[in-house]
Amino acid sequence: MEEQQATSLEALYEKTKEYVNTNIDLAKLKAIDKTSDIVSSFVPKLLIAVCLLLFVVGANIALSLWLGDLLGKNYYGFLAVSGFYLLIAIIIHFGLSSTIKKRVANTIVSRLLN
Repeated sequence: MEEQQATSLEALYEKTKEYVNTNIDLAKLKAIDKTSDIVSSFVPKLLIAVCLLLFVVGANIALSLWLGDLLGKNYYGFLAVSGFYLLIAIIIHFGLSSTIKKRVANTIVSRLLN
């Protein structure tokens, strides 16, 4: 009788161990799936952002040279465009940084939970 209980306990222990290991493996696979989903959704957006950045840099150089022509000296145009971007940075820093942070955090959390 005791031998039968010992083998039953050993079998129960082995099954429990397998169950825990399976759950750990499942959790790892779910984490990998979520991570790959998040990364794969950001890669195309990153490529678009890089292309837009290159466009904006070229457009800013052209705008700066054009404004410099109008103002009489090339560096005046670059100063005007730089001042414009400084103004935008100040507005974002003081007015929109918390909104942007919340939106990014909500996007990441919603991706992780779906």
